[in-house]
Amino acid sequence: MRRFALVLLLALPLFACGEQGSRAPFADSRTPPGLERRFLPPAGWAWGYVQVADDKVQRYGVSAPHGAATSQVLILTDYGESAETWFETARDLNAKGVVVWILERQGQGGSERLAGRRDRGHVASYAPDVTATKAMVKVVIRPDGRLPLTLLGQGQGGLVALRAVEEGLMTDALVLSAPVFELSSLPCPKGQLIETAQWARRLRLSSLPWPGAADWRRDGPDDRALGLTGDPARGAVNHAWQTANPDLRMGAPSLGQYAAFYDVLDVTARDLSRVKTPVVLLAGDADTVTPAFAQDSVCKGLADCRQTRLPGGRHALHLERDSVRAPWLEAVLATIRSAGRPKPATP
Repeated sequence: MRRFALVLLLALPLFACGEQGSRAPFADSRTPPGLERRFLPPAGWAWGYVQVADDKVQRYGVSAPHGAATSQVLILTDYGESAETWFETARDLNAKGVVVWILERQGQGGSERLAGRRDRGHVASYAPDVTATKAMVKVVIRPDGRLPLTLLGQGQGGLVALRAVEEGLMTDALVLSAPVFELSSLPCPKGQLIETAQWARRLRLSSLPWPGAADWRRDGPDDRALGLTGDPARGAVNHAWQTANPDLRMGAPSLGQYAAFYDVLDVTARDLSRVKTPVVLLAGDADTVTPAFAQDSVCKGLADCRQTRLPGGRHALHLERDSVRAPWLEAVLATIRSAGRPKPATP
């Protein structure tokens, strides 16, 4: 590990030469040419920013149904996603009377960056994500009981959502969509990666990626090519928005991102008994991003968790083909509709 740390030190000037781009938050995005109407912003979509103390600014968006709202949902995005990726789902939920809030992760989407290179996925800790989630609910959304609130975390956003509830966030229901509680594909053995990331953190080099990791490319793979979805149209959406908007681009994670992921994973697994909120875990049986055994273990450790596995579903369930996405969406809507309702008495 000391030898690898020396390599990082020697490589620093080369990495520094490639650092570029603004760290500032980014609001209005340009619509990709030729994008289907269903992938465009819902009517009345509005952007906002949330910041807690000295943490970085995070971007959120919101849209409301045309008629009277019956409920609301806060969506936490996965690694590499922006709120734009969720516009089709926001439209579908608005059409069912749901107010949709989407909070982007720190250092991703239109949120302020921590690394000088804007397309580097880098954080020092997941704590600001958790804090921003709690602030969104308490300060921005401010639920008053009239509209039940469901928290939906996708992928790594599911880990953030679960940790926020462990830390006392009050919500009527929690949906974990393809939650990432372990990573199936790593650049090296897990123990070696964690030790290397910790060394990089001590040497203040944690914003560097694993050597050889891929940066974002215009001709790079979209979500279908990456195996995140089997739907060609939906699989192209995220890359289309990032192609049209350089500020939204996201490449490989930094060593610090890996260190922060495993840090929060440890404390979240330790505190599962704190969660009293009803949890619905939705996962695809063809997900290659995160292993099923980790999801099973977490669900078993929760007081009230129901798990559904969708046949043929990959990781990005909200971007899947209709045969997978339709039952996923119906399960999400069923949870939202039942949120806040008292449970029937057990005979």
